[in-house]
Amino acid sequence: MELSLVLRLLVIGISISETWTQGRPGPMSSECLENFLCITLRAEYFEGKYLSLSAVDQSGIAWELDEALASQCGYTVTYSNWNNIEFRASALSCHSHVEKDTFTVTIQVKASHTPDMKNASIHLKSASCHYGPWSSRELVCETNYMEVSVRRVVPKTVKDFIQDEPEDRTLAFPEDKSGEASIWQIVFHQPEEKRALLVSDAWSAGYGLNITDTRILLRVPYNAAQTQLVKAQGITFSTVRSSTLYKQQWMILMVDTAVVCPVDGVDYTNKMIIWTVPKYIQALCTGATSFKDVLVEAGVNLHKLSAKEMASRKYVLSNDFGVITMKVPIGAEGGYYKTSVSSGRHGARYCINLFLEHQWEDNKWGLTKHTIIKEIETPFELVELTVTNNSNLSARIMNVTVGMFLLDVELVNLTIEGATVTVPEAVQHGYRMYEIRYANQSKAYVIQVPFDAPSIKKEYVRDDVRTYTLNVTLEFIIHPTSETFSVLVVTLSAVKDAVLPSARGFCDENNVHLHITHGNVDQDWMPFISGLHLTPEAAQKYNYNLSDNGTHLAISVPFLSSLLDYEDIHMSGVLASLHLTLKDGVTFANKKDFSISCRFSPSELIQCLPNGTVFITAVKLVRLADLDTSLLVLSDRNCKPSLVTEKTATFKFNVNTCGTRRKFNSTSITYENEVVYFRPGNDSPVYKLKFVCLYTIKQTVDVQYETKKNPSSSIKPGFGSLDLSLKLFKDKSYSDPYQELEFPVVKYLKEALYLEVELLQPADPRLELNLEDCWATNSQNQDSLPQWPILINGCENGKDSHRTVIHKVNYSNRVKFPQHLKRFEVTMFTFIEGTTPLQKQLYFHCSVVICSTTPQPSDFLCQRRCNPGKHRRDHSTEPQPHGQASSGAVLIRKENTTSRDGDGFHTVCSNMHESCEKNTESA
Repeated sequence: MELSLVLRLLVIGISISETWTQGRPGPMSSECLENFLCITLRAEYFEGKYLSLSAVDQSGIAWELDEALASQCGYTVTYSNWNNIEFRASALSCHSHVEKDTFTVTIQVKASHTPDMKNASIHLKSASCHYGPWSSRELVCETNYMEVSVRRVVPKTVKDFIQDEPEDRTLAFPEDKSGEASIWQIVFHQPEEKRALLVSDAWSAGYGLNITDTRILLRVPYNAAQTQLVKAQGITFSTVRSSTLYKQQWMILMVDTAVVCPVDGVDYTNKMIIWTVPKYIQALCTGATSFKDVLVEAGVNLHKLSAKEMASRKYVLSNDFGVITMKVPIGAEGGYYKTSVSSGRHGARYCINLFLEHQWEDNKWGLTKHTIIKEIETPFELVELTVTNNSNLSARIMNVTVGMFLLDVELVNLTIEGATVTVPEAVQHGYRMYEIRYANQSKAYVIQVPFDAPSIKKEYVRDDVRTYTLNVTLEFIIHPTSETFSVLVVTLSAVKDAVLPSARGFCDENNVHLHITHGNVDQDWMPFISGLHLTPEAAQKYNYNLSDNGTHLAISVPFLSSLLDYEDIHMSGVLASLHLTLKDGVTFANKKDFSISCRFSPSELIQCLPNGTVFITAVKLVRLADLDTSLLVLSDRNCKPSLVTEKTATFKFNVNTCGTRRKFNSTSITYENEVVYFRPGNDSPVYKLKFVCLYTIKQTVDVQYETKKNPSSSIKPGFGSLDLSLKLFKDKSYSDPYQELEFPVVKYLKEALYLEVELLQPADPRLELNLEDCWATNSQNQDSLPQWPILINGCENGKDSHRTVIHKVNYSNRVKFPQHLKRFEVTMFTFIEGTTPLQKQLYFHCSVVICSTTPQPSDFLCQRRCNPGKHRRDHSTEPQPHGQASSGAVLIRKENTTSRDGDGFHTVCSNMHESCEKNTESA
């Protein structure tokens, strides 16, 4: 592993005080294994702290360790079984104190809660180990360095001795005045060249050099510049071939300090770790011709295992010709699993720290001891994490268990609705989290959240069921590597607690109303009508009312609105429907539908103005979904709508245009037309809406109708009135009528009265006004007695000596339709009651008949000539509209000069059909 100046140690468990607790082990423990001292820093003492490790020399100086210094001086720092830190020191490490067969190592540990190491607590640990006996040559392959030490002696000259590299002497400095034994130079042998380094240069290059009373030592980091990779029997080795020159007793001596360590050789087959190491490597056997195995042993964590122990763990150690093989089942005792991450996914690796010791004898070195420490880590294996929903529906608590995890995993963050918070901060969001530890050294995390927490998504499903969804991302950290991974937790609980919105609908004369009471599932549902989202902005555009007070949604739609659907037009009214859908605010899926249908009076579709102008609105029926309202026309296809919406078309026209048909009866005139729709290329209409305008005379007419088979539809007739007037003018020009404030009008006997009867409405040029009877009464009541006839059946009263004069009516600025007026002149005469001259006010009345300008043979009154031989109440075989008009009061006064006829008598008429009589009144 890599060492930095400050190590971050994060462990899972209960924090324990740094003080020593009686009866419990301290923060550090030591153990002597082979030629190593192992010191373990217990995780529970250093939980959550920043650590700094130093080696302390004999002078008390603390040398802070980093990766380079550790590999140069023979120190290894690693994590064992997740979180405990293990410190290993070689017997010949830089700062060891060696005395006889014992070496002593002292380390210093600083622990702080902050990375700047302020207010750090200091812990010292010193331990001694016995070593020996030493072999002539000892090789150590540690995880971060290679080490070789050889016995320091002056070799005797022997027959056939082959000097290592005699030419190396020429590279050595020939003069050395010091008498102490020391390393002088190191010479590296490479295929292309040889390179000699002085001790100071070699140390600066990262090499470790040391000499004791009995041994010479060279330590080489794996990444040193002079290392080479070579293969032996398919296994790759890191090797350094070197000769070390040292002086002893005024002599410069040279020792072969070659070192070789395997860097691979591990295979994984059928859940088995297979570690293969060749026994004899050329770089270590140069000059030797005979070999003999002395010992092959193996173990775990520098603990040697007996054959029985290996068998119990199902380890297999084989020593075949030229090769040593060790097989270990993945997951076997002695190793451990650790959490790992690959491409963001959670998994595990099996780790085991094997070591192999091989001793052999040859005819060059004698006894060689080769110790190889191999930290093996299996390939990443994906581990699926289970998420178990144990929600308590009655308590309304989401309860989710996430796991299993190894103990090197810690939950640190949660991402809730896009925001990442720490575990303590998540409590403010209603989350509660805790661990569950299991006996098999695993654990799980439990997440509890109330159903009503803001981050819990609530969604209506069906009937009375709502789902509650927890959607949270858990972020974990792995100790001590600080790798992170995330787990998405999405769990759903179904609860029968849904309250659906309900609706109440009603109609008034002009609007459809729908009031929706909110439930607990429609907070995010949106109202739609025919694909239109109902909003306050749309309400203003489409002329409807929309309001929501939090508990109720109210909508009011006018009768002639594009939001309504028109089902049919029937004698009982126009059937209009409002269909409202509540949709999910995210998916826009339909959640709830509401409908209300109402019948509206057909009179809303038709308006008949007194001046003959008609407004008719045709509506698009749902059965004609493809109908284009702009293509609707009247009977005269040139008459097109003046206003078009998606579902309506409004026409404005006069009753004498657009093919309007006219009918008469005794009390009214009826105008009929129809709105039709033709599909392109088809002469048969698929839509026909008939309508009627009735103009009545002082009566209310109720005409029933019924809907015929498609495509025809009918609507109730609109109503107007036939307005008549009888006016009194001041002279025969008929330009200045008496006004209302001028009545009663005072007239003298034999003075002329100029009367005019007019059809005011409708202004239809196809209509003609004809007079039936005109008479005078002395009260406003038209039927009061006595009565004095003026016109009978449209003719002058032949029994009256002062006959009525009928005047022709011509077109003028005031008179647009002369056929709508009749004018006549009456001379004031003496009216009597019995034998007494009448000197009081009179009222004039006329009955009229409305005719067509086209003569009808069946009705003599409409033939434009008087017919005195007929009684006025028995005149016609066909019904025609009749009406009556009356004048204001006229006061009769005697003249200053009385006018007489030839025999000195005035002519008076009493009642209708009564003969004129002579009266003997003197002037």
